[in-house]
Amino acid sequence: MKKFLYILIISIILLSSVAILIMQQSKFGKLPSGKRLERIKESPNYRDGAFRNRSLTPVFSNGTSYLTISKEMLFGKKERVTPTDELPSVKTDLLHLDANKDILVWFGHSSYFIQMDGKRILVDPVFSGHASPFSFSIKAFKGTSPYTTDDIPDIDYLIITHDHWDHLDYETCLKLKSRIRKVVCGLGVGAHLEYWGFHADSIVEMDWNEQANLDSGFVVHALPARHFSGRGIQRNQTLWASFLFQTPTLKLFLGGDGGYDTHFAEIGKKFGPIDLVILENGQYNTNWRYIHLLPDDLLKAFYDLNAKRLFTVHSSRFALSNHSWDEPLTKVAARCKELNIPLITPMIGEIVDLKESTHTFSEWWKGIE
Repeated sequence: MKKFLYILIISIILLSSVAILIMQQSKFGKLPSGKRLERIKESPNYRDGAFRNRSLTPVFSNGTSYLTISKEMLFGKKERVTPTDELPSVKTDLLHLDANKDILVWFGHSSYFIQMDGKRILVDPVFSGHASPFSFSIKAFKGTSPYTTDDIPDIDYLIITHDHWDHLDYETCLKLKSRIRKVVCGLGVGAHLEYWGFHADSIVEMDWNEQANLDSGFVVHALPARHFSGRGIQRNQTLWASFLFQTPTLKLFLGGDGGYDTHFAEIGKKFGPIDLVILENGQYNTNWRYIHLLPDDLLKAFYDLNAKRLFTVHSSRFALSNHSWDEPLTKVAARCKELNIPLITPMIGEIVDLKESTHTFSEWWKGIE
């Protein structure tokens, strides 16, 4: 018995030591400290050592536990979570775009590029091919990685909605940092970026309901979202956010990740009508409905936001839930047809004309196994 206990204790010590060493890697980033932490402590959204959602937000609903979720993810029913076929894409030359064109190009999941009123914007770029600390896990679907950082032009504004691995990618940031003029992010996220070599003067960190004037005619509002943050053991040390981006001619809502709540209606009332809203649609589950939008909640959010057009992200590149890979697009396309909601469904790399509201898109995911 004593021998067994000794072996168990030694094993725990060894595993803990390995975990500590792994967590010291640069890709895990840095927690806020110094003046940055002092500013965070003054935020009304930071209490008892962590950022908080405005409404009570358990990570899991219905009394579900981490053990239950782990069992479901590992052994639960899975139907075509990952496509067998290679997904279609278009390779648009972003380096030689007409500067007068106002366009959006999606890279799959929650990464996309916007050129608008002469500025270039990049949101939550992940070009490493995986959405986790380790390259062998949560790998991108076949055909979804035609773009690399070499295909990305100089960027005026990099927007990071939160610091989860599928939205803030270490390898991508390292390769792009010399081409980024300004970064817009929630409070605390700048600690990661500075640690990775971004200059402090280029980082605009914002609390909810703050406004930043980026350039003449370009204003960004950091707004609430119902989610959480963290790249390691400690959660909610940085702020997750949605953003309302105003240019001289358009208003865009960049939703990031987050479950349904009253903030959508408040944002719609204050900023609507909004020309285009970009909302997450995918990796959902009723067990975590408070932190990700379910399909019906997505449509409620669209109406609450007083929006003209809808573009959905957070699907078609990584499997982070047990639903079929194409379920999010299938469901939202069907419902939007019923409700006559203008829905944008580009394949990866396809150009979306932001000023052409009659542009139609194929249901490219149909027939793919």
